[in-house]
Amino acid sequence: MENCFYIPPAKPPEQINPLVLAYLGDTVYDLFIRQKLIVGKNHRPDYLHKQASRYVSAKAQAEALRVMLPALSDEERDVVKRGRNAKSGTVPKNANVIDYRQSTAFECLLGYLYYKERHERLREIMELSLAKDAGGKLVCEKTKTARGSDSSAAPAAASSGKSE
Repeated sequence: MENCFYIPPAKPPEQINPLVLAYLGDTVYDLFIRQKLIVGKNHRPDYLHKQASRYVSAKAQAEALRVMLPALSDEERDVVKRGRNAKSGTVPKNANVIDYRQSTAFECLLGYLYYKERHERLREIMELSLAKDAGGKLVCEKTKTARGSDSSAAPAAASSGKSE
């Protein structure tokens, strides 16, 4: 199926400001997470919003990037570096500066892959962000759990149905 949302960029993704790529990547990831959440049972919108917030938070995205970094190609690592080093001029509200920069890097990578039309790799990266450990906990929430925060199990709808 063709991606009905895709509009080619005016210039190659390598020449696009990393913060613009992150802006796009944020939306791509948000749509992915929301679709994953509504696949299963019918839930109320407030529940769906709370669940989505767990995945799209700067902390969760930063941890997901840390976990998947070894699986990235050199090109993808370069994009991550560009995104992480971009100066946003924004002070994060709900995250520390390191997590905020890492999440910007993660979103930059997603935006880059989207504009490169590497949709299969994009999906693979986003699925990796939902990886679970042997105990069934989201890998991207391990840091949160280690700090003693509440970490309920991921909703069944967030699972891809594949063995992880």
